Amino acid sequence: MNLRIYTEDMLIARELIDHNEKVTREFFYRQCYPLFKSIYDNYYTDCTCCKEFIDEIYLLVLAPSRYTGKCRLQDYKGESTLATWLKTVCVRYCYGKFERKKRVQMELPQSDDEEHKHSADDISVSIELDFTNINKSDVMVVLNMMPNKRYSTLLRLRYLEELSNEETAELMGMSLDNYYNKHKLAKAQYEQVLRKESRYA
Repeated sequence: MNLRIYTEDMLIARELIDHNEKVTREFFYRQCYPLFKSIYDNYYTDCTCCKEFIDEIYLLVLAPSRYTGKCRLQDYKGESTLATWLKTVCVRYCYGKFERKKRVQMELPQSDDEEHKHSADDISVSIELDFTNINKSDVMVVLNMMPNKRYSTLLRLRYLEELSNEETAELMGMSLDNYYNKHKLAKAQYEQVLRKESRYA
């Protein structure tokens, strides 16, 4: 049985990869709008409007990977229509975001009173942790030893899953001011556990 190859769609994909503005506007933002709107209306996206969702998918399929330098659209081989391929990518992406949010919500304990004693005014300017030269499995060992699971979850999402501060705050159901406060406290607890473990190493 011969497999049909959608050569015209492959040409469109190539133009998208080359950032042809006319093709991007006509195909991605006009022809595919009903497809994206349907997914936006029926799946979890956490976007405030359909245009934001389309922009997010555009980046998802066309931004180069930090590991390979290739964008996801380069994996399209023309074995289905480009619209069908995009639908599959979108639905999987939305499903993954929903599952991640559900998992995080299940992991989060109720916030304790101690957390609310600190105000956003106490936030230090530099709250980022540098895990660049540390093995992720070693980081997980320390995170699992932290007594406050809410803090360890925050650090895991921010640094191991490489979410932005805004994405992490949203997943954890926090305002940004509250998030930055908890981020500072989480960092302090992480470093406290790390120092304690270093003494016994």
